[in-house]
Amino acid sequence: MKQDLLTFSDWTPEAMKNLLSLAVEIKQSPASFANILAGKSIVALFEKPSLRTRVSFDIGINKLGGHMVYLDSQAGKLVGREDAVDMAANLACWADAIVARVYSHDTLLQFSDASRVPVVNALCDKYHPCQGLADYLTLFEQFGKTEGLTMAYIGDGNNVTHSLLIVGALLGCNQVVVTPEGHEANADIVAHAKAIGEQTGASITVSNDVSAAKGANVIYTDTWLSMGDDTPLSAIKEKFMPYQVNEDLMATTGATHVMHCQPAHRDLEITGSLIDSDASLLMQQAENRMHGQNAILTKLLSS
Repeated sequence: MKQDLLTFSDWTPEAMKNLLSLAVEIKQSPASFANILAGKSIVALFEKPSLRTRVSFDIGINKLGGHMVYLDSQAGKLVGREDAVDMAANLACWADAIVARVYSHDTLLQFSDASRVPVVNALCDKYHPCQGLADYLTLFEQFGKTEGLTMAYIGDGNNVTHSLLIVGALLGCNQVVVTPEGHEANADIVAHAKAIGEQTGASITVSNDVSAAKGANVIYTDTWLSMGDDTPLSAIKEKFMPYQVNEDLMATTGATHVMHCQPAHRDLEITGSLIDSDASLLMQQAENRMHGQNAILTKLLSS
């Protein structure tokens, strides 16, 4: 029976730890996995533009011995030509898996229902599971563990926030989410993360006050406006500037490292000097996108 990866919400802590261990193994011993996808083809369907997701999947699949077919639904004029269910059913006739970067989580659900091969969420409006795995791989490499650490996310409550909450709770990492009023993370997802945390010992804190991040090991931020959001920056800049991640905030909280899923807007949500500092884990996160995604594909597609 095929298994999709649309979100880690329904995963167990044990399964999440095993996947993280697999990502570590793949990164450390790539030659051992060089033929895992031999003879397999993966279709990558992108509704949204991408740098890290596209390149990391393409090169990563190649490193596993597979072949990726990239479809840009905008440039290829595929949008609106046929229903999502028909597109997915057709792709499943040829491909061994579908990687989809889409605007709506509902599109992924339609793909999943129509496809007889695994569907991987490469980003949607609700979750970004591949990013979440890469981020905790980075945390594990830096600290040698995830349990008992504290990650403080500061900024807009969005798809990245949601996956950080879920994966972090599964891995026993305490979560602090600090957002401006009106930009909180999805309440149902927060509640679900808290329920997971009751099993793993991870605490979940949500606040509108940056002081809640004091004591965090790592500060994490993301863009103030998600891709596709046409809100003018001028309309939210005044509200978000007090939540900028900068050197003063790092000193106040005591955090030793900073993370950002990128693309980053220097001197808006994070200072350029902090991106370029020794505290920055941004490029390690970017590299780990490939290793985390390779672990997901190995889990879903290897016999």
